Amino acid sequence: MRNTAILFFSVCLLILSCAVVSTQMGQRQGSSPLYSSKPYEPSAPNGLPRVLKEVGIDQKLNQQLPVDAVFKDEAGNEVKLGSYFGKRPIVLSLVYYDCPMLCTQILNGMIGSFKTLSLKPGQDFDVVSISFDSRETPTLAAAKKNLYVNNLPETKRADATAGWHFLTGDEENIHRVTDAVGFRYRFDTSTNQFAHASAIYVVTPEGKLSHYFYGIEYAPRDLRLALVEASQNKIGSVVDQLMLYCYHYDPATGRYGAIVINIIRLGGVVTLIGIALMFLLMRKRNSARVRLQAGGAA
Repeated sequence: MRNTAILFFSVCLLILSCAVVSTQMGQRQGSSPLYSSKPYEPSAPNGLPRVLKEVGIDQKLNQQLPVDAVFKDEAGNEVKLGSYFGKRPIVLSLVYYDCPMLCTQILNGMIGSFKTLSLKPGQDFDVVSISFDSRETPTLAAAKKNLYVNNLPETKRADATAGWHFLTGDEENIHRVTDAVGFRYRFDTSTNQFAHASAIYVVTPEGKLSHYFYGIEYAPRDLRLALVEASQNKIGSVVDQLMLYCYHYDPATGRYGAIVINIIRLGGVVTLIGIALMFLLMRKRNSARVRLQAGGAA
């Protein structure tokens, strides 16, 4: 019994230690000129090319996306952005399909997360990819969709075919969405390419921005928690609810970090339950010993 108690308290201390380390590792390590929770304000010349100084992502959490913005889907049908709202949370990406570099990495990062997630695109959440190059056509969007949907596991392809939408549109409607998201990009005539930052966005079923994930790799755990949170716990499991209690989304880093106080509270509850169980077991053991002694005396 004594060894069991020592082991129990050792495990509790290990959990709390890991939580502190996780929080320290998850702290923000400075801002970036390409994406930050507020407009970037350099304290000294950063040496960026002029075109990149106008590029970035300004977070607009809880911003409503324009429901009446009109696009064409990969089949060439005219659709309103709002037609994808109201059912499930959405993973939104702003890319252009003929991009030779960064956009491909963004889509590859999405595929990597979708492969690992137990949640299924088209069943638990929808995906909307919008081209911000008004010159692109539904034919190109269809080819891109076919490439990426077929790269998913076979068990997820059918749902993803119906739930992953590749859209194209005109300048006006594209700008309505990019302005709502805070996505600033510029066309570089010297390279004939767009300069832009990289991120994906989680949108609530009502069409409001809830999470920003920067870069080209998106941790499946963080993306899952964001989707569960955006859905107001309508998807996911009890374990997800517990994880959301212990982890907090940090808009500055675009990641979930451990909340030490919540983990300490949870650890305290677990410790009290453990003490209560140990007390009951010891009481039961002592009662059995007394009965045994009484029987021997008789």
